[in-house]
Amino acid sequence: MSEKVLMKGNEAIAEAAMRAGCKLFFGYPITPQTDLSEYLAKQMPKRGGLMLQAESEVAAINMVLGASAAGERVMTSSSSPGVSLKSEGISYIVGSDIPCVIVNVQRGGPGLGGIQPAQSDYFQATKALGHGDMHIIVLAPANIQEMALLTGEAFDLADIYRTPVMILADGALGQMMEPVDFGAKPVRELPAKDWACNGHGHKRLRNIVNSLYIQPEELERLNIERFERYKKIEENEVKYEEYLTEDAEITLVAYGITARIARTAVKLARAEGIKAGLFRPITLYPFPKKQLFELADKTNRFLSVEMSMGQMVDDVKLAVEFKKPVTHYGRTGGVIPSPEEILDEIRRLRREI
Repeated sequence: MSEKVLMKGNEAIAEAAMRAGCKLFFGYPITPQTDLSEYLAKQMPKRGGLMLQAESEVAAINMVLGASAAGERVMTSSSSPGVSLKSEGISYIVGSDIPCVIVNVQRGGPGLGGIQPAQSDYFQATKALGHGDMHIIVLAPANIQEMALLTGEAFDLADIYRTPVMILADGALGQMMEPVDFGAKPVRELPAKDWACNGHGHKRLRNIVNSLYIQPEELERLNIERFERYKKIEENEVKYEEYLTEDAEITLVAYGITARIARTAVKLARAEGIKAGLFRPITLYPFPKKQLFELADKTNRFLSVEMSMGQMVDDVKLAVEFKKPVTHYGRTGGVIPSPEEILDEIRRLRREI
């Protein structure tokens, strides 16, 4: 029998990671995600694991690389500028075709910015998390239950596709508390880690984990193979949620904490007789572009709502191929939009239809 526990979002990720078999965590403190690592520091030793605070973010991500290369389930977490420091190591991990889970509990930026919640790392997560031809899977929870559920899913996806997976949250989700059910999650068939450098005892060929390829033809072949894998991820792993989109004249597109606020704005709009709906991407990479393209045949226009100056809006435009107008409404710097101000924007757009 499942039992719900009241937890912070950061703690839910930490608990879900341990339940998913993660026994190694390497990180460095930064607000607003530090209590994730604090939870692991208290709990991991009790469960046969190790939480190590590295001397820097750069050191932490390279420890992740080493642990993953040995075949272990391993995780790191940080917040916006800390993730920037990890970007080189993340690219090495992608180039080595090894799995791990990376958590970004976003704060405002650029630079040190502020410690309040933001969504201004969308470009970083989905477009430029490391150098070279590369992507990673990016999952965007909207509540604390999803923080836990998607963490377990992230470890499975990482193992199946031999790639890093990012949980892209924000300071609001990281710090807020909601009931969480850690009941059974879907069981997926996982491949054997026969590539791992964990000792062979002369029973198999020696494994080498490496991201350096001097011959351009060999590197090109590996990059092409990796992008074939990305195609499979796009075909099989896209996640999204729709709310009142069947007859919506105006469809809001929002993810994470902003999607919850947008959902309330949709309810308020419906109460006024405005046919609004919400499309929530859960996978930010791969982005649910096929589903948005099909939705463009039913709605009159799209409104991308973000806690940024406008980043996901570009993917929305590309997805709908300009079949319908796409506009942006956002707050930045750690300011959270209210349902009422989003409703005002819906009203304004309704007058233009």
